[in-house]
Amino acid sequence: MLKNCLENVRNTVPLVHNITNYVTVNDVANVLLACGGSPIMSDEPEDVEEITSICGGLNINIGTLNQRSIEGMKVAGKKASELNHPILLDPVGAGASALRTNTALELMDMLNITVIRGNISEIKTLALGSGTTKGVDADVADRVTEETLDDAVRFAKNFAAQTKAIIAITGAIDLVADADACYVIRNGRPEMGKITGTGCQLSGMTTAFVVANPENKLEAVAAAVCTMGLAGELGWEHMQEGDGNSTYRNRIIDAIYNMDGDTLEKGAKYELR
Repeated sequence: MLKNCLENVRNTVPLVHNITNYVTVNDVANVLLACGGSPIMSDEPEDVEEITSICGGLNINIGTLNQRSIEGMKVAGKKASELNHPILLDPVGAGASALRTNTALELMDMLNITVIRGNISEIKTLALGSGTTKGVDADVADRVTEETLDDAVRFAKNFAAQTKAIIAITGAIDLVADADACYVIRNGRPEMGKITGTGCQLSGMTTAFVVANPENKLEAVAAAVCTMGLAGELGWEHMQEGDGNSTYRNRIIDAIYNMDGDTLEKGAKYELR
């Protein structure tokens, strides 16, 4: 049950090391606290190996790359892989520049990635850019809609099989897949796209869910995605005249803070394919 995944986060308070972008770093930390986890932020190469050693999982986000942070990602990732810690890769903007694309592909090649979370365009870029996956369902549409859903589910499962990672594709319809099964999730609000960093926040929270649910990683990722989408719905219900996207961001975080397992179980909208 999805509620158990959330309750396990609350009960275990997983410590998550985040190498994330400076646009959203504060929001990522607050969402981790809101869901019951605990955040540490560090990207200095001389610091990250020791930091990641005391954490339960590693969240790597390539949204604002520089050479120091890239080196930090590699050093932390190698240590997390040695310790068999869950690693989430958020390939922000993959496809927008060679540096972003190549960094994401290099991290995929060198690390034991547990979860890859991005939008359909970012995930497609990784599938097309890797020699082992080039051409696999490459014609999947750049938007997941009811009309393209079957192709998108097939693509997500195939990419999961080839990367041996859980693939989380987020958008109007969210997909969370391993090689055998795919959660199709319909929680959320379109207005969430007007807030910078909801995806980055979700990546941090997803890492905590996976750390807290080592025996049910696929369900844990689905639970995190449902939690964020449902928080968007609940937060929107509390918006008042004059409120804007800054207030909405805070209401989403508050909704996660106040979320309990029963609320999640009742409000999650998903099917398993």
